[in-house]
Amino acid sequence: MSIVVEHEKRKKEILERALDVFTDEGYEDTTFRKIAERCGITRTILYLYFKNKREIFSYSIKQFTVGLEADVREFATREDLSNAEKISAILDMVLARCAEEKRLLTVIFGYLDHLRRSGGDPDERVRRRTIRMRHILSTLLIAGIQAGEFRKVPVRAATDLLYSLIEAAIFRIVILGKSEAGTLVDSGHLVVEGMKR
Repeated sequence: MSIVVEHEKRKKEILERALDVFTDEGYEDTTFRKIAERCGITRTILYLYFKNKREIFSYSIKQFTVGLEADVREFATREDLSNAEKISAILDMVLARCAEEKRLLTVIFGYLDHLRRSGGDPDERVRRRTIRMRHILSTLLIAGIQAGEFRKVPVRAATDLLYSLIEAAIFRIVILGKSEAGTLVDSGHLVVEGMKR
């Protein structure tokens, strides 16, 4: 049992230091060797934990999105909140988490730009990682409409609008260097209020 715990602890340390390398060097210029050096280990030892830099990067993103999705699901299932309150709470939490994870989001932006320049489809990658969160928002909107809490609104358009607020927050935090999403939290609440009956 302690071997597994130590392995996971070391893996987490590697991910933290790798994130520093990705942040300092950018996705393109980060190498497996640079990550190993930052961790104070050899590349051979690093291979015991990860196959390559892309796996390290993917694991970091997965940790972030899985944790975020779990928190979104937790808010979505709370019985003490209305659907409008659930959506507002989810937006508040996601925007706050984006501000907390500025370093990772900066690296993700760099990676998506690298992917776009090399002929990949960044939109498809982002959609694949965020589809569950979009689905939860849609489900809450549908439930709110059915319960008479919201006006009959086009669910897909409303979901896209809510998700666009999250994208705008990420842009402000990463590209504009803001420390938080600012007025976008209020904008999210305004959108939710505007959908109410």
